[in-house]
Parts: sequence; structure tokens; C-alpha cells
Amino acid sequence: MSGRTGPRSSGRVLVVGDVITDVVAVLDGPPATGSDTPATIRSTGGGQAANTACWLAAQQVPVTLVGAVGDDPAGRERTAELVASGVDCAVDRIAGCGTGTVIVLAVDDERTMLTERGANLRLRPEQVDAALDSAPEATHLHLSGYTLLDAGSRPAGLRALAGAHERGLTTSVDAASAAPLRAVGAAAFLSWIREVDLLLVNTDEAAVLAGGLDPAAQGRALAASARRVVVKQGAAGATWVDRDGTVAVAAAHRVAAVDVTGAGDAFAAGLLAAWLSGAGPDAALGRGTDLGAAAVSQLGARPAH
Repeated sequence: MSGRTGPRSSGRVLVVGDVITDVVAVLDGPPATGSDTPATIRSTGGGQAANTACWLAAQQVPVTLVGAVGDDPAGRERTAELVASGVDCAVDRIAGCGTGTVIVLAVDDERTMLTERGANLRLRPEQVDAALDSAPEATHLHLSGYTLLDAGSRPAGLRALAGAHERGLTTSVDAASAAPLRAVGAAAFLSWIREVDLLLVNTDEAAVLAGGLDPAAQGRALAASARRVVVKQGAAGATWVDRDGTVAVAAAHRVAAVDVTGAGDAFAAGLLAAWLSGAGPDAALGRGTDLGAAAVSQLGARPAH
């Protein structure tokens, strides 16, 4: 396996995307339709971008979150939580619009999400440009794929990638979710993320974008669009593929799963923190699996304090 390292950047990371209120219900078993199912329920901060930003901050990476919340109590609470976690917030408060909410039904290692994106759909290209201009020390931009998958926020997502490229930042995209990827189509999504430095996909997303191949083959197929691809395989670990043919594989840690919500976001933050500090594929995957394991062993999608 290659020992080639990442970009050796100690600068600020801009994370662009969703800020959400998660209502997480960890069920004792499959839901009993039309009746009651015992569950542990918790309302907390969530959103792919916000979660990743919090896990980056927990690793002492300077990070700014660019997003939107409603002008409501939930928006104020979500922003306050981010600030308390060490995240700088370039978060707009949108009048007359509610903060996004996701209801998460978690059973064993599976989850089902019911989503109302709310103010996240109102993220604007000019807000992204302002955040980039306000952070000249930024060296990397990480984009949540949800921003691209909805027509309302897509211009902001595309502007984030273009603006980062214009300023010489490296870029990464997390593909976000298989169902909306399928809805927009693989060809469209891959055209939007063409030439990003790093694409993260889980096995379902990889199947939508590259077909039902093995992870290394999926990575090689997707490397025609992105310079590097990481396929997250849950309990089966993760696979890294470079355009130059480098393939690295990491096994997942065996931990008792409490709540898988946000595990992929934690993985992304661990991998990014390592890669941006100069680590090679093996070390970056190892840091990602470390944080992913930490996330699934607790209730909630953010680092435990």
C-alpha cells in the first residue's frame, strides 16, 4: 500500500451544509405498526455538516460551519450547541422558516430517517462566498451532499465547490443519502462533484453511483470523477481508492452499537483530520474508524462531553 501522504494542511476547514434537530428513537425491536414500541428517545443537535464540524472541533481542528437555521428557539439552540463545541458559525437565521428536523428510528445497526430540511433549503451562494472571504486561513472545504441533492440549496453547494477551487482550497464531498441520490441520478451528481479531492460514499450510495461492484471496483469507477474515493462499509470497515491505483482497506472496530446516527459523520471528521495533517490512506482510514466506533457506542450524533 502507498505511503503517500495528504496535503499537510493545518489551516481552517469550512464545512458547508445542514444544521438539524435530531429526534432519535432507539427502538427495542421492529416498530409495531398501529401500536406501541418501547424506545429510548432523545432530541439533540444533528445534521451531516454540523455533526462533522463538531467532530472536527473535538480533534482541535479549526472549523467554520456554513449553514442556515430558522428564526426559532430550535435555531438558537442548535447554534449555541455548535459554538459550545468549539465550532465557529457562519450560520444565517432565516425569518419565517423553521429549523430543519429529522426523526430517526434506530433498530440495531439500521436507521430510518424522516426529514424536513426547513431552513437548510435557504442556504445561499452569496453566504458561502462571504464565509470563504472571511476565512483566508482556510485550506479545505467539506460539503455535505444534502446541499447538492435539493434544488433549493444546490446553487450554494455548487458555489461552495467553485469558490473553494478558485481560492486554492482542497475539497471533499460526503454523498449523504442513497434515496435522494437515486432521485437526482448518478450522472448529474457525479457532474456536480467532478474533480473534488475526496468523495465519501457508503455502500448504498456507492451502489447508486457505481453499481453493485465490490468496494475497490466501485472506488475505481468513481475515481473517474473524484481524485480519491472512500467507500464506508459500516461493520465491514472502509476502502480508500486513489486515481493512481492506491487501494487501502481498514477493518471496523467491534463495539456494541448503541446508536449509529452520525457514525459516518464522525468517520469523515476523523479521516479528514488525519489526511489534512499529512497522513497516508491507512492512517487516515484508521482515524476515521476510531471516531466512527466512538459515535456508534453512544446515544446521539455529536461527541460526548
